[in-house]
Formats: sequence, structure tokens, C-alpha cells
Amino acid sequence: MNAMLNIKEGEFTSTIYGYIHEQKFNEAIRILQYQHERNPKNLAALSLLAYCYYYTQDFMNAADCYSQLSYNYPNHSQYKLYHAQALYNAFRPADALAVISMIQDETLLNESVKLEAAIKYQEDDLVNCRILVEQLPADDAAVLINTACIDYKESNYEEALKKFNEATEFSGYQSGLAYSIALCHYRRRDYESAFNLVDEIINRAVINNPEFNIGQGLEGHDGNFIQNSQKLHESAIIEAFNLKFAMHYRVKDFKAAKECLDDMPPRNEHDNDPITLHNTAICNANSDFGDSSAKLQFLLGINPFPQETFANLLFLYCKNDYFGLAADVLAENPSHTFYCLNEYQFNLLEALIYMPTNPEESLKKLEKLEKECLEKLRKIAIEIQVKKEQNKTEDDTSLEMRNLIASYDDSLELYLPVLMTYAKHYWDKRDYKVVEKIFRNSVDFCQNHDTWKLNVGHTIFMQEKKYHEATAFYEAIVKKKYDDILEVPAMILANLVVCYIMTNQTDDAEAMLKRVENEEEQAALVRPNEKFFHNSIISLVIGSLYCSKGNFEFGISRVVKALDPPEKKLGVDTWYYAKRCIVAAIEMMAKNLLVMRDSVVMDVIQFLSSCEVPGRNIYTVPDDLFEQAGESKVKCNVTYEARMLKAALLMVFND
Repeated sequence: MNAMLNIKEGEFTSTIYGYIHEQKFNEAIRILQYQHERNPKNLAALSLLAYCYYYTQDFMNAADCYSQLSYNYPNHSQYKLYHAQALYNAFRPADALAVISMIQDETLLNESVKLEAAIKYQEDDLVNCRILVEQLPADDAAVLINTACIDYKESNYEEALKKFNEATEFSGYQSGLAYSIALCHYRRRDYESAFNLVDEIINRAVINNPEFNIGQGLEGHDGNFIQNSQKLHESAIIEAFNLKFAMHYRVKDFKAAKECLDDMPPRNEHDNDPITLHNTAICNANSDFGDSSAKLQFLLGINPFPQETFANLLFLYCKNDYFGLAADVLAENPSHTFYCLNEYQFNLLEALIYMPTNPEESLKKLEKLEKECLEKLRKIAIEIQVKKEQNKTEDDTSLEMRNLIASYDDSLELYLPVLMTYAKHYWDKRDYKVVEKIFRNSVDFCQNHDTWKLNVGHTIFMQEKKYHEATAFYEAIVKKKYDDILEVPAMILANLVVCYIMTNQTDDAEAMLKRVENEEEQAALVRPNEKFFHNSIISLVIGSLYCSKGNFEFGISRVVKALDPPEKKLGVDTWYYAKRCIVAAIEMMAKNLLVMRDSVVMDVIQFLSSCEVPGRNIYTVPDDLFEQAGESKVKCNVTYEARMLKAALLMVFND
């Protein structure tokens, strides 16, 4: 065997322990598996194999090894405890409890009770969990931590925070405890304290564990992925980054949130924990619907999964108009519906899902939800006003006031989806005056919210004769991020430029275009492999505007120029706007209502030809959502559509 595994005679034991000491667990596991197959009752090999599996967080294989050890060596009660711990970590609570019940060794009583309490905690049986914890010695630091965890789960964050701090004083600094304290601050909405603690966890890990490759980003690790291990778990670095992501995401700093995911220790996707996978899915939901929905669907199939997964998947489907899929997921998962959705989420989802087929009933649900949300907003607004009047001489930045304001903001975030869903019903009917009226009625609560401003701006913009008013709403959003203008969605910038053009503010329009162009050039130097579409989309919208006004030659020329070169400018969105203009021009030419100069037509034909090669892998329908036949998938990319448009254009041009 030693020759087969390239181990010298007499160095077998030292090699195994050397691999374990150097954290090379895969190499150790490979050798130990071979040894175990040759001699299944070898105590040393099997116990080391179980240890390696446990350390790499392969808990099911660890449980299998400890099960064999418990059976073969019944007098070693510790193996039963380790077996139960592995089952607990593998989320097999019933099996773990069954193993614990067989432990008779009095010396393991406290450890058994701790494990049983942890299982009850995992099952949300907090009453029995607390009873078990109270049976443990009062001078045990683990008891204090366990009690703090129970307080946390009962939403008693102040008491939990106090106990976690006491445990830190008793045990010294531990990354896991620091994370728990940060989590309490997060729940208390004391983000400054939470950020400080999380940053300390990250900085300590950078110094103490350079092998984690923290902060190298997606391109810096050169395929040097790290494995899940007990050392990684004890550092709490993954949990810290996920909490930092949650805080940035909560305050809508999506760029910083994405950086948190990029800076994590690089792991293969199949090694990602459920929280990281969930956060990656929601972070990329707007840019890659297919991948995000697939990740969320995958999470629903594992145990446990983040509770928010179910609601986020359903709302993602509804946001992209896949109401049938959302209805199917709801119907197929009644237990998830009960445990993962609150009453507000369930009622809003029902209103969204049934709006296309039963709008009257959906509107009634929305009206009821709107009434409940407004009542809550008014109540909190009164509390804030009373608190301000009581503390005129004191600082309004007290934690109590911050919590009230945060509660108001949270309630507003619940009200806005109801308002937008209600307004969208009339938007889809192109009844923009009714939509505007709905938004005007909510001005007292929403006037400072960017989402409200944006949608009011869109509504006024669509009425065409109110470009001056629309400009004010768009400018309010753009000015906030003028120094980082590529973070503003391209359509907002495009609509603002159109407003400038339609109100004869050409200097402002040119300045905006120049600003975006310069920012894209600077960004391209930093990220040369990334495509930037802002300037293209703005130019496409301007081209579309001129086409809609009948000036097809200038509009089409602007469209063609906007996508030059196609290798860098062609994307799903840019192609969508380009083909709309080209299709409209072909239709007008076919009806003999439009005659374009030969040079313009040749430019369009040349442009369509240049789109064929880079457009092969740009699909015009969401990929990975449905199993599609090979033929239909071939017809759903830019290459196929460009050839079809070129053929149609040549046909009408040569007639």
C-alpha cells in the first residue's frame, strides 16, 4: 500500500499527521480511506478519517465513520457523542437525539445536554431549549452564550447583547462571539457598531489567515479556491462578510454589497454555504434572472435554507411576469408558505399572481393592504412627532429616535410595493393620468423616496407634454450619484437626456452625454474585459425618439453609431432598442411610407452583418429558465434575428 500511495516505509503515521498539521485534509482522507477499505476495524485510521471529515465539514461522512466506531467500540462513549454532533451539524436532529439517548456515561452528561439543547434550538423549540440550558453548571461560559442565543431568537436583542459581552469578558476575544455581538447591533439597527465589529473580524482574519485569500476578488485567486474547514468556520469570516452584505444591501448601497461577496475567501460554488448562495442570487437578480432563480430554486431543495429564500424566489418570478411559475411554487410548497411567508407577503403575492386573471379581486386585496400600511405609517409618524416635541433640547440621533425612523422607513418599504403594484395595473392600460393621480395621493409619505420619484418621473415622461416636470424628478435622482454616474440606471439617464432635448436644453444634454462617455472610458481602463452600455443605451433612446418622430434616417444612423463596435456594445438591452427602430423602419418602407437613402440602408445592412458573430451567445429570451428544444434556442439569439432583419430589409429595399 505504501508504494501505491508513494509513502516510504516507516513514514505512514508521520505522513498522515503531517498532512493534518498542514491542513491538507483531502490528501489525508485519500490515504485513510484506502487504509479503512483494507482494514475496516482499524481504530486509528477510522477515527482519524472521521476527524478529517468533520474538520472539512463533510458531516454525513463523519457521522458514518463515528457510527461505525460506536458500533465496533461500544465502551468508547465519546464516539456516540461525536456521532450525535456530526448528525446535528448535518441537520439530522431526530437521528442525533436518538444517538444522545443511548449515551449512558455520566462524564458526558453536560456535553450531551448541551448538544440536546442545541438541537432544540435548531428546531425552534426554545422553551425546552431553555429548560435544558438551565440544567447546566452556572459557571460554564457556554451556558451564558447559549442563553444569549435563546434571547436573540426570542427577539430580546438587548439582553442577548449584554450576555454576549459578558461571555467575551469571561472567555476573551473570539471571532464567533464578535459576530454574535455584531448581529445583535444589526438587529438593534446600530449599524455603526455592527460595521466596526465586522471590520475587526475581517482585519483579524486577513492578518492571521493569509491563506484565506481575502479581498482578492473574483479574478485575483487564480483558481486557488479554499475548502470549507473548521478553521474557516471558527474565523467567522464568511458570516462577517454576509452580515456586511446585509447592512449595505439594507441601505441600498448595492455596489458595496457586491464587493462584500467578491472579497470573501474564494470557494467553488458547490462549497458555498446557503447564506452566501442566497446573497449571490439576490445580488445578481437584475442582471442574470436565470442564474438567480436557479440558485434560489436549488436552495429550496436543501435543509435548512434561509427563510427569505422562498419569498425572494416568488417575488423574483412576479417581478419578471412569470406569474404562473410563482403560482406553481406556492401550490407545491404549502409548508413553506406557512413557515416562510408572513401575512403581508402572502397577500401581496396573491394580488400579484392573480392580477392578470382576476384584477378585481387583486385590486381589493391591494386596497386592503394599502389601508393597513398607511395606518401603520401614520401611527409611527405621530410617535416621531411626539418624541421630537418632548426632546426639543436633546439630540434627535438617540437610539430610540433612530429606531423609530428606521421603523417608519421599513413600513414605507412595505407600502411602496403595494402602491407600485396598484399603479402598474393602470400603467399596463396606458392610463398614465390615473397612475399620476395614484402617486400624487401618496406624496405625503413618499415624496423623499427615490423609487417614488423615479416612477412619478416615468409617468409624467410618458405623457409627452410634461417634459419639464419629468426633468425635475429625474435630476433629483441623477444629482445624488453624479460623481458615480454609471451607478445610475441607463434608462434614467436616457430619459433625462430626452427631456433636455425636448425642452431645448441641448447644452445640458450634450454635457450629460459627455460625462457618461468619459466615465465609461475611465471605467474601461480599470476593467478592460467588462462591457459598458450606458452611453449606447442613451444614444439608442435618442435614436428611437427621432424614429418615433418620423426622422428615420437620423434616428437609424444614431442607433448604428451607438452600437459601434458590436463586440463591445452589443447586449440584450442594446439589441432590443436597436431592432425596434430597424423593424419600424422596415415596416414603413414595406408600406411605401418611407424612403431612405441608399447609403443609410447600406450602413444598416453592414451593421446587421457585423452583429452576427458577437451575437451568437447573446440570447434574446431568459436562458436557463425552461428546457428549450435545440431549434427554438437557435432562433432566440441576436445572430438569428440580425439575419432575419437583414433579409427583410433587403427584400423591401430591392422591391
